[in-house]
Amino acid sequence: MPQLNETHDPGLTSWVASANGGQSDFPVQNLPFAVFRRQGSQEAWRGGVAIGDQIVDMAAAVQAGVFTGDAAEPARAAARPTLNGLMGMSPQRLSGLRKALSKALQTGSASQAALQACLVPQAEAEYTLPCRIGDYTDFYTSVHHATNIGKQFRPDNPLLPNYKWVPIGYHGRSSSIGVSGQAFKRPRGQVKPPDAEQPVLRPSARLDIELELGVFVGQANALGDSVPIDQAESHIFGLVLFNDWSARDIQPWEYQPLGPFLAKNFASTISPWIVTMEALAPFRAPFAHPEGDPQPLPYLSSAANSAEGGLDIQLEALIETPKLRAAKAPPARMTLTNYRHAYWTAAQMVAHHTVNGCNLQPGDLLGTGTLSGPTLDSACALIELTTGGKNPLKLPNGEQRTWLEDGDTVILRGWCERPGAARIGFGECVGTVLPAG
Repeated sequence: MPQLNETHDPGLTSWVASANGGQSDFPVQNLPFAVFRRQGSQEAWRGGVAIGDQIVDMAAAVQAGVFTGDAAEPARAAARPTLNGLMGMSPQRLSGLRKALSKALQTGSASQAALQACLVPQAEAEYTLPCRIGDYTDFYTSVHHATNIGKQFRPDNPLLPNYKWVPIGYHGRSSSIGVSGQAFKRPRGQVKPPDAEQPVLRPSARLDIELELGVFVGQANALGDSVPIDQAESHIFGLVLFNDWSARDIQPWEYQPLGPFLAKNFASTISPWIVTMEALAPFRAPFAHPEGDPQPLPYLSSAANSAEGGLDIQLEALIETPKLRAAKAPPARMTLTNYRHAYWTAAQMVAHHTVNGCNLQPGDLLGTGTLSGPTLDSACALIELTTGGKNPLKLPNGEQRTWLEDGDTVILRGWCERPGAARIGFGECVGTVLPAG
Protein backbone atom coordinates (compact mmCIF):
# COMPACT_ATOMS: atom_id res chain seq x y z
CA MET A 1 0.00 0.00 0.00
CA PRO A 2 1.28 3.54 -0.73
CA GLN A 3 3.16 5.06 2.19
CA LEU A 4 3.39 8.63 3.41
CA ASN A 5 6.21 10.67 1.92
CA GLU A 6 7.23 14.28 1.38
CA THR A 7 4.37 14.89 -1.09
CA HIS A 8 1.83 14.51 1.74
CA ASP A 9 3.39 17.17 4.00
CA PRO A 10 0.41 19.29 5.15
CA GLY A 11 2.67 22.34 5.31
CA LEU A 12 3.33 22.36 1.56
CA THR A 13 1.89 25.26 -0.43
CA SER A 14 1.75 25.98 -4.15
CA TRP A 15 2.59 29.02 -6.26
CA VAL A 16 -0.91 28.47 -7.69
CA ALA A 17 -2.66 30.57 -5.04
CA SER A 18 -6.10 28.94 -5.42
CA ALA A 19 -4.62 25.61 -4.25
CA ASN A 20 -3.84 27.03 -0.79
CA GLY A 21 -6.00 27.75 2.24
CA GLY A 22 -7.72 24.41 2.72
CA GLN A 23 -10.82 25.22 0.63
CA SER A 24 -9.88 23.65 -2.71
CA ASP A 25 -10.38 19.97 -3.48
CA PHE A 26 -7.07 20.12 -5.32
CA PRO A 27 -4.19 21.31 -3.14
CA VAL A 28 -0.63 20.34 -4.01
CA GLN A 29 -1.06 17.25 -1.81
CA ASN A 30 -3.71 15.82 -4.19
CA LEU A 31 -2.66 16.10 -7.89
CA PRO A 32 -5.36 13.98 -9.58
CA PHE A 33 -5.45 13.17 -13.31
CA ALA A 34 -8.09 13.79 -16.00
CA VAL A 35 -8.38 14.18 -19.78
CA PHE A 36 -9.56 17.59 -21.02
CA ARG A 37 -9.56 20.31 -23.66
CA ARG A 38 -10.79 23.91 -23.76
CA GLN A 39 -14.58 24.20 -23.92
CA GLY A 40 -16.02 24.45 -27.41
CA SER A 41 -12.67 23.96 -29.07
CA GLN A 42 -11.47 21.36 -31.51
CA GLU A 43 -8.22 20.95 -29.59
CA ALA A 44 -6.86 17.47 -29.09
CA TRP A 45 -7.88 15.78 -25.87
CA ARG A 46 -4.90 15.45 -23.51
CA GLY A 47 -4.10 14.60 -19.95
CA GLY A 48 -4.07 17.18 -17.20
CA VAL A 49 -3.41 17.46 -13.46
CA ALA A 50 -5.62 19.53 -11.15
CA ILE A 51 -4.03 22.18 -8.94
CA GLY A 52 -6.41 24.61 -7.23
CA ASP A 53 -8.79 25.97 -9.86
CA GLN A 54 -6.29 25.32 -12.65
CA ILE A 55 -5.20 22.38 -14.83
CA VAL A 56 -1.59 21.59 -15.65
CA ASP A 57 -1.72 20.85 -19.37
CA MET A 58 0.62 17.88 -19.39
CA ALA A 59 1.13 17.97 -23.15
CA ALA A 60 2.27 21.59 -22.91
CA ALA A 61 4.43 20.84 -19.86
CA VAL A 62 6.16 17.95 -21.64
CA GLN A 63 6.73 20.16 -24.68
CA ALA A 64 8.24 22.79 -22.40
CA GLY A 65 10.70 20.27 -20.98
CA VAL A 66 9.47 20.56 -17.40
CA PHE A 67 9.85 16.84 -16.65
CA THR A 68 13.19 15.10 -17.00
CA GLY A 69 14.89 11.90 -15.85
CA ASP A 70 12.69 9.14 -14.46
CA ALA A 71 9.62 11.42 -14.57
CA ALA A 72 9.86 12.06 -18.33
CA GLU A 73 8.24 8.86 -19.61
CA PRO A 74 5.31 8.85 -17.13
CA ALA A 75 4.78 12.55 -17.89
CA ARG A 76 4.49 11.75 -21.60
CA ALA A 77 1.97 9.00 -20.78
CA ALA A 78 0.01 11.50 -18.66
CA ALA A 79 -0.18 13.86 -21.65
CA ARG A 80 -1.90 11.43 -24.02
CA PRO A 81 -5.59 11.45 -25.05
CA THR A 82 -6.20 8.42 -22.85
CA LEU A 83 -4.44 7.53 -19.60
CA ASN A 84 -4.32 3.75 -20.02
CA GLY A 85 -0.57 3.78 -20.60
CA LEU A 86 0.00 5.82 -17.45
CA MET A 87 -2.33 3.57 -15.44
CA GLY A 88 -0.40 0.47 -16.49
CA MET A 89 2.90 1.74 -15.09
CA SER A 90 4.34 0.49 -11.81
CA PRO A 91 3.51 2.31 -8.57
CA GLN A 92 7.17 3.29 -8.30
CA ARG A 93 7.12 5.10 -11.66
CA LEU A 94 3.81 6.78 -10.81
CA SER A 95 5.21 7.89 -7.47
CA GLY A 96 8.20 9.39 -9.26
CA LEU A 97 5.91 11.49 -11.45
CA ARG A 98 3.91 12.58 -8.40
CA LYS A 99 7.10 13.77 -6.66
CA ALA A 100 8.18 15.67 -9.77
CA LEU A 101 4.77 17.34 -10.07
CA SER A 102 4.77 18.19 -6.37
CA LYS A 103 8.20 19.85 -6.57
CA ALA A 104 7.31 21.74 -9.75
CA LEU A 105 4.12 23.16 -8.23
CA GLN A 106 5.41 23.99 -4.75
CA THR A 107 5.98 27.54 -3.63
CA GLY A 108 9.45 28.67 -4.72
CA SER A 109 9.79 26.06 -7.48
CA ALA A 110 12.32 26.81 -10.20
CA SER A 111 9.77 25.42 -12.68
CA GLN A 112 7.16 28.08 -11.96
CA ALA A 113 7.85 30.27 -14.97
CA ALA A 114 7.82 27.36 -17.43
CA LEU A 115 4.76 25.68 -15.87
CA GLN A 116 2.75 28.89 -15.45
CA ALA A 117 2.37 29.05 -19.21
CA CYS A 118 0.96 25.50 -19.18
CA LEU A 119 -2.05 26.25 -16.95
CA VAL A 120 -5.64 26.15 -18.18
CA PRO A 121 -8.47 27.38 -15.88
CA GLN A 122 -10.82 24.55 -14.94
CA ALA A 123 -13.74 26.91 -15.63
CA GLU A 124 -12.68 26.96 -19.30
CA ALA A 125 -12.25 23.19 -19.67
CA GLU A 126 -14.43 20.29 -20.75
CA TYR A 127 -13.70 16.66 -19.97
CA THR A 128 -13.98 13.26 -21.56
CA LEU A 129 -13.49 9.79 -20.13
CA PRO A 130 -9.95 9.55 -18.74
CA CYS A 131 -9.23 6.21 -20.38
CA ARG A 132 -10.60 3.44 -22.54
CA ILE A 133 -12.76 1.46 -20.13
CA GLY A 134 -12.44 -2.07 -21.45
CA ASP A 135 -14.58 -3.75 -18.81
CA TYR A 136 -16.74 -2.68 -15.89
CA THR A 137 -17.67 -4.78 -12.87
CA ASP A 138 -20.07 -3.55 -10.20
CA PHE A 139 -19.74 -4.88 -6.66
CA TYR A 140 -22.10 -4.81 -3.67
CA THR A 141 -19.77 -3.79 -0.84
CA SER A 142 -22.18 -2.07 1.58
CA VAL A 143 -23.81 -4.54 3.95
CA HIS A 144 -26.21 -1.77 4.97
CA HIS A 145 -27.41 -1.29 1.39
CA ALA A 146 -27.69 -5.04 0.87
CA THR A 147 -29.71 -5.36 4.09
CA ASN A 148 -31.99 -2.39 3.35
CA ILE A 149 -32.79 -3.70 -0.12
CA GLY A 150 -33.21 -7.25 1.17
CA LYS A 151 -35.75 -6.14 3.77
CA GLN A 152 -37.99 -4.79 1.02
CA PHE A 153 -38.02 -8.07 -0.89
CA ARG A 154 -37.29 -10.68 1.80
CA PRO A 155 -38.40 -9.26 5.19
CA ASP A 156 -37.66 -12.52 7.02
CA ASN A 157 -34.28 -13.12 5.34
CA PRO A 158 -32.91 -9.79 4.06
CA LEU A 159 -29.27 -10.78 3.68
CA LEU A 160 -28.48 -13.78 1.52
CA PRO A 161 -26.10 -16.30 3.14
CA ASN A 162 -23.21 -15.76 0.71
CA TYR A 163 -22.95 -12.00 1.30
CA LYS A 164 -20.63 -12.14 4.32
CA TRP A 165 -18.34 -14.67 2.63
CA VAL A 166 -17.84 -13.39 -0.91
CA PRO A 167 -17.60 -9.94 -2.53
CA ILE A 168 -20.69 -10.05 -4.75
CA GLY A 169 -20.42 -8.47 -8.21
CA TYR A 170 -21.80 -8.54 -11.74
CA HIS A 171 -20.37 -7.66 -15.15
CA GLY A 172 -21.81 -4.33 -16.31
CA ARG A 173 -21.80 -2.30 -19.50
CA SER A 174 -18.78 -0.04 -20.11
CA SER A 175 -20.01 1.67 -23.30
CA SER A 176 -22.67 3.73 -21.48
CA ILE A 177 -20.31 5.13 -18.83
CA GLY A 178 -19.98 8.90 -19.25
CA VAL A 179 -18.07 11.70 -17.58
CA SER A 180 -19.53 14.32 -15.23
CA GLY A 181 -22.02 16.53 -17.05
CA GLN A 182 -23.64 13.50 -18.67
CA ALA A 183 -27.31 13.98 -19.58
CA PHE A 184 -29.24 10.85 -20.49
CA LYS A 185 -32.74 9.91 -21.57
CA ARG A 186 -35.05 8.20 -19.13
CA PRO A 187 -34.70 4.49 -19.95
CA ARG A 188 -37.40 2.19 -21.26
CA GLY A 189 -37.81 -1.44 -20.38
CA GLN A 190 -40.29 -4.16 -19.52
CA VAL A 191 -42.23 -3.50 -16.33
CA LYS A 192 -44.64 -5.97 -14.74
CA PRO A 193 -46.82 -4.58 -11.95
CA PRO A 194 -47.63 -7.17 -9.26
CA ASP A 195 -51.29 -7.43 -10.25
CA ALA A 196 -50.70 -7.52 -14.03
CA GLU A 197 -50.92 -10.69 -16.11
CA GLN A 198 -48.14 -9.64 -18.47
CA PRO A 199 -45.41 -7.00 -18.65
CA VAL A 200 -45.50 -3.80 -20.71
CA LEU A 201 -42.74 -1.77 -22.34
CA ARG A 202 -42.66 1.76 -20.94
CA PRO A 203 -40.32 4.48 -19.63
CA SER A 204 -39.11 3.86 -16.10
CA ALA A 205 -41.18 5.64 -13.46
CA ARG A 206 -38.78 4.70 -10.64
CA LEU A 207 -35.46 6.14 -11.68
CA ASP A 208 -32.88 6.13 -8.91
CA ILE A 209 -29.31 7.04 -8.05
CA GLU A 210 -26.58 4.89 -6.56
CA LEU A 211 -23.79 6.79 -4.81
CA GLU A 212 -20.63 4.73 -5.32
CA LEU A 213 -16.91 5.02 -5.82
CA GLY A 214 -15.26 3.79 -8.99
CA VAL A 215 -11.94 1.94 -8.69
CA PHE A 216 -9.75 2.27 -11.78
CA VAL A 217 -7.44 -0.68 -12.40
CA GLY A 218 -3.77 0.10 -12.93
CA GLN A 219 -1.24 -2.64 -13.70
CA ALA A 220 -2.61 -5.67 -15.50
CA ASN A 221 -2.41 -9.28 -14.41
CA ALA A 222 -1.94 -12.03 -16.97
CA LEU A 223 -4.78 -14.37 -17.82
CA GLY A 224 -4.62 -17.27 -15.37
CA ASP A 225 -2.71 -15.31 -12.71
CA SER A 226 -4.50 -14.26 -9.55
CA VAL A 227 -3.49 -11.13 -7.63
CA PRO A 228 -2.65 -11.82 -3.96
CA ILE A 229 -4.36 -9.51 -1.49
CA ASP A 230 -1.05 -7.97 -0.39
CA GLN A 231 -0.30 -6.99 -4.01
CA ALA A 232 -3.83 -5.93 -4.94
CA GLU A 233 -3.39 -2.21 -4.37
CA SER A 234 -0.39 -2.11 -6.71
CA HIS A 235 -2.99 -2.97 -9.38
CA ILE A 236 -5.23 0.02 -8.48
CA PHE A 237 -4.51 3.39 -10.10
CA GLY A 238 -7.05 5.52 -8.26
CA LEU A 239 -10.66 6.34 -7.38
CA VAL A 240 -13.46 8.45 -8.84
CA LEU A 241 -16.99 9.33 -7.77
CA PHE A 242 -19.51 7.08 -9.50
CA ASN A 243 -23.29 7.34 -9.98
CA ASP A 244 -24.72 4.05 -11.20
CA TRP A 245 -28.22 5.17 -12.21
CA SER A 246 -30.88 2.46 -11.78
CA ALA A 247 -34.42 1.84 -13.00
CA ARG A 248 -36.07 0.20 -10.00
CA ASP A 249 -39.32 -0.79 -11.77
CA ILE A 250 -37.47 -2.53 -14.62
CA GLN A 251 -35.01 -4.30 -12.32
CA PRO A 252 -37.23 -6.78 -10.38
CA TRP A 253 -38.87 -8.28 -13.48
CA GLU A 254 -35.66 -8.87 -15.44
CA TYR A 255 -32.91 -9.60 -12.91
CA GLN A 256 -33.82 -13.21 -12.08
CA PRO A 257 -32.01 -15.50 -12.68
CA LEU A 258 -29.00 -13.79 -14.32
CA GLY A 259 -28.87 -10.40 -12.58
CA PRO A 260 -29.10 -6.73 -13.65
CA PHE A 261 -29.50 -5.86 -17.32
CA LEU A 262 -31.52 -2.96 -18.85
CA ALA A 263 -32.21 -1.49 -15.42
CA LYS A 264 -28.51 -0.70 -15.11
CA ASN A 265 -26.86 -0.43 -18.54
CA PHE A 266 -28.42 2.80 -19.87
CA ALA A 267 -26.08 5.26 -18.10
CA SER A 268 -23.43 5.50 -15.40
CA THR A 269 -21.53 8.70 -14.59
CA ILE A 270 -18.03 9.22 -13.20
CA SER A 271 -16.25 12.33 -11.97
CA PRO A 272 -13.49 13.49 -14.34
CA TRP A 273 -10.61 13.56 -11.81
CA ILE A 274 -8.95 10.31 -10.73
CA VAL A 275 -7.53 10.66 -7.22
CA THR A 276 -4.55 8.31 -6.98
CA MET A 277 -4.08 5.74 -4.25
CA GLU A 278 -0.88 7.52 -3.21
CA ALA A 279 -2.78 10.78 -2.66
CA LEU A 280 -5.17 8.88 -0.36
CA ALA A 281 -2.37 7.47 1.86
CA PRO A 282 -3.00 9.90 4.78
CA PHE A 283 -6.62 8.77 5.04
CA ARG A 284 -6.14 5.07 5.65
CA ALA A 285 -8.37 3.40 8.23
CA PRO A 286 -8.47 0.01 9.95
CA PHE A 287 -10.74 -2.60 8.41
CA ALA A 288 -12.54 -5.50 10.08
CA HIS A 289 -15.77 -7.42 9.79
CA PRO A 290 -17.96 -7.06 12.88
CA GLU A 291 -17.31 -9.46 15.71
CA GLY A 292 -19.42 -12.54 15.23
CA ASP A 293 -19.48 -12.27 11.43
CA PRO A 294 -17.55 -14.79 9.32
CA GLN A 295 -13.97 -13.69 8.86
CA PRO A 296 -12.65 -13.46 5.27
CA LEU A 297 -11.11 -16.55 3.74
CA PRO A 298 -7.28 -16.46 3.63
CA TYR A 299 -7.09 -15.16 0.03
CA LEU A 300 -9.18 -12.13 1.15
CA SER A 301 -7.28 -11.48 4.35
CA SER A 302 -3.93 -9.93 5.29
CA ALA A 303 -2.43 -8.00 8.17
CA ALA A 304 -1.99 -4.91 6.00
CA ASN A 305 -5.61 -5.01 4.79
CA SER A 306 -6.81 -5.27 8.38
CA ALA A 307 -4.53 -2.47 9.58
CA GLU A 308 -5.25 0.07 6.83
CA GLY A 309 -7.42 -1.40 4.08
CA GLY A 310 -10.22 1.06 4.77
CA LEU A 311 -10.36 4.62 3.44
CA ASP A 312 -11.91 7.55 5.30
CA ILE A 313 -13.73 9.29 2.42
CA GLN A 314 -16.77 11.47 3.10
CA LEU A 315 -19.39 11.23 0.35
CA GLU A 316 -22.58 13.17 -0.32
CA ALA A 317 -25.33 13.28 -2.93
CA LEU A 318 -27.31 16.43 -3.68
CA ILE A 319 -30.27 17.11 -5.97
CA GLU A 320 -31.02 20.20 -8.05
CA THR A 321 -34.62 20.12 -9.26
CA PRO A 322 -35.84 22.39 -12.08
CA LYS A 323 -37.61 24.56 -9.45
CA LEU A 324 -34.45 24.89 -7.35
CA ARG A 325 -32.50 25.76 -10.50
CA ALA A 326 -35.03 28.40 -11.58
CA ALA A 327 -34.96 29.98 -8.13
CA LYS A 328 -31.13 29.95 -8.15
CA ALA A 329 -31.35 28.05 -4.85
CA PRO A 330 -28.54 25.70 -3.79
CA PRO A 331 -28.95 21.98 -4.42
CA ALA A 332 -30.45 19.99 -1.55
CA ARG A 333 -28.46 17.28 0.18
CA MET A 334 -30.04 13.85 -0.02
CA THR A 335 -27.45 11.84 1.88
CA LEU A 336 -24.07 11.90 3.62
CA THR A 337 -22.01 8.75 4.12
CA ASN A 338 -18.44 7.47 4.40
CA TYR A 339 -16.52 4.79 2.49
CA ARG A 340 -15.36 3.39 5.85
CA HIS A 341 -18.74 1.66 6.10
CA ALA A 342 -17.94 -0.69 3.18
CA TYR A 343 -17.98 -4.40 4.05
CA TRP A 344 -15.25 -5.24 1.51
CA THR A 345 -12.14 -3.19 0.66
CA ALA A 346 -10.85 -2.23 -2.77
CA ALA A 347 -7.99 -4.71 -2.35
CA GLN A 348 -10.45 -7.51 -1.60
CA MET A 349 -12.42 -6.60 -4.72
CA VAL A 350 -9.31 -7.01 -6.88
CA ALA A 351 -8.17 -10.19 -5.10
CA HIS A 352 -11.58 -11.81 -5.53
CA HIS A 353 -12.04 -10.65 -9.13
CA THR A 354 -8.77 -12.33 -10.13
CA VAL A 355 -8.73 -15.42 -7.90
CA ASN A 356 -10.12 -17.48 -10.78
CA GLY A 357 -7.45 -16.17 -13.17
CA CYS A 358 -9.52 -13.32 -14.64
CA ASN A 359 -7.18 -10.80 -16.29
CA LEU A 360 -7.81 -7.16 -15.40
CA GLN A 361 -6.50 -4.46 -17.73
CA PRO A 362 -5.36 -0.85 -17.17
CA GLY A 363 -8.47 1.33 -17.27
CA ASP A 364 -10.94 -1.37 -16.24
CA LEU A 365 -13.47 0.03 -13.79
CA LEU A 366 -14.73 -1.63 -10.61
CA GLY A 367 -17.76 -0.07 -8.92
CA THR A 368 -17.97 -0.39 -5.15
CA GLY A 369 -21.74 -0.71 -5.19
CA THR A 370 -24.04 1.67 -3.32
CA LEU A 371 -22.15 2.92 -0.25
CA SER A 372 -24.99 3.27 2.24
CA GLY A 373 -24.08 3.76 5.88
CA PRO A 374 -25.74 2.33 9.00
CA THR A 375 -28.43 5.03 9.40
CA LEU A 376 -31.28 6.07 7.12
CA ASP A 377 -29.79 9.52 6.49
CA SER A 378 -26.64 7.83 5.19
CA ALA A 379 -28.50 5.61 2.70
CA CYS A 380 -27.25 6.21 -0.83
CA ALA A 381 -30.21 5.41 -3.06
CA LEU A 382 -33.78 6.71 -3.17
CA ILE A 383 -35.15 3.18 -2.86
CA GLU A 384 -33.65 3.16 0.65
CA LEU A 385 -34.17 6.82 1.56
CA THR A 386 -37.89 6.57 0.71
CA THR A 387 -38.35 2.95 1.93
CA GLY A 388 -39.24 1.69 -1.51
CA GLY A 389 -41.23 4.82 -2.38
CA LYS A 390 -43.43 4.80 0.72
CA ASN A 391 -41.91 7.88 2.39
CA PRO A 392 -41.04 10.66 -0.08
CA LEU A 393 -37.93 12.73 0.53
CA LYS A 394 -38.84 16.29 1.57
CA LEU A 395 -36.70 19.06 0.06
CA PRO A 396 -36.12 22.48 1.68
CA ASN A 397 -38.29 24.31 -0.89
CA GLY A 398 -41.32 22.14 -0.12
CA GLU A 399 -40.87 19.77 -3.06
CA GLN A 400 -40.85 16.02 -2.58
CA ARG A 401 -39.05 13.26 -4.41
CA THR A 402 -39.86 9.58 -4.35
CA TRP A 403 -37.96 8.89 -7.58
CA LEU A 404 -36.05 11.15 -9.96
CA GLU A 405 -38.11 13.34 -12.28
CA ASP A 406 -37.23 14.71 -15.71
CA GLY A 407 -34.90 17.69 -15.42
CA ASP A 408 -33.45 16.63 -12.06
CA THR A 409 -29.69 16.97 -11.72
CA VAL A 410 -27.82 14.86 -9.17
CA ILE A 411 -24.43 15.99 -7.85
CA LEU A 412 -22.01 13.68 -6.03
CA ARG A 413 -19.11 15.07 -3.99
CA GLY A 414 -16.35 13.43 -1.99
CA TRP A 415 -13.51 14.61 0.23
CA CYS A 416 -11.00 13.47 2.84
CA GLU A 417 -9.96 15.46 5.89
CA ARG A 418 -8.40 14.75 9.25
CA PRO A 419 -6.12 16.55 11.72
CA GLY A 420 -2.50 16.55 10.57
CA ALA A 421 -3.28 16.12 6.87
CA ALA A 422 -4.21 18.47 4.06
CA ARG A 423 -7.85 18.20 2.98
CA ILE A 424 -8.25 16.76 -0.53
CA GLY A 425 -11.33 16.20 -2.66
CA PHE A 426 -12.70 14.54 -5.77
CA GLY A 427 -14.48 17.46 -7.43
CA GLU A 428 -18.03 16.75 -8.59
CA CYS A 429 -19.90 14.03 -10.49
CA VAL A 430 -22.94 15.60 -12.17
CA GLY A 431 -25.71 13.96 -14.18
CA THR A 432 -29.11 15.12 -15.47
CA VAL A 433 -32.24 13.15 -16.34
CA LEU A 434 -33.82 13.97 -19.71
CA PRO A 435 -37.30 12.88 -20.85
CA ALA A 436 -37.62 9.46 -22.44
CA GLY A 437 -36.89 9.41 -26.16
